[in-house]
Amino acid sequence: MGMETLFTHFEEPGKINTQQTLEFAHDRAKELGVTEVVVASTTGATAYKAMEIFKGFRITAVTYHCGFKEPFQNSMKEDVRKDLEAEGVLVVQATHALSGVERSIAKKFTGSYPVLLVAETLRLFGQGTKVAVEIAVMAADAGALTGNDLISIGGTAGGADTALLLTPAHQSNFFDLRVKEIICKPRSF
Repeated sequence: MGMETLFTHFEEPGKINTQQTLEFAHDRAKELGVTEVVVASTTGATAYKAMEIFKGFRITAVTYHCGFKEPFQNSMKEDVRKDLEAEGVLVVQATHALSGVERSIAKKFTGSYPVLLVAETLRLFGQGTKVAVEIAVMAADAGALTGNDLISIGGTAGGADTALLLTPAHQSNFFDLRVKEIICKPRSF
């Protein structure tokens, strides 16, 4: 019953791992027969790379909500969004599932906030793990997912460095989400 270890560590976090993360995720998805992938993509760059590697997959790219960086401005340009959608990528622009209004409350008031605690707990495994879980919830809530197991890909400050096999869930049943495998993640973060 000796199963081969498929889990890979990167020595450093960040976008330098994007290509390798996408390739590891693709290979594992093929092995498992998983046909759905969710990828965090602020500007569209990671989504374009995923589109090249995950040909024939159902791809959902999740980006920041309008106003995340600048009031009333989108992080992903409209022409990029339209191009990705024309190529069959579902683009979800949504409020962070693991902060949302709580982040605003935390800025104004002191105290502990459950959703922010969940986010910080996931960050114990690295920023990319938190992102991969969060974007799966955001995509589920946007109606972009089938509900089947999928590969969710997140990163640390741009690009991708973490890939998870998971069963997605909506915010309303967040604790039904299951991280089944860590395909890759950074060792140092």
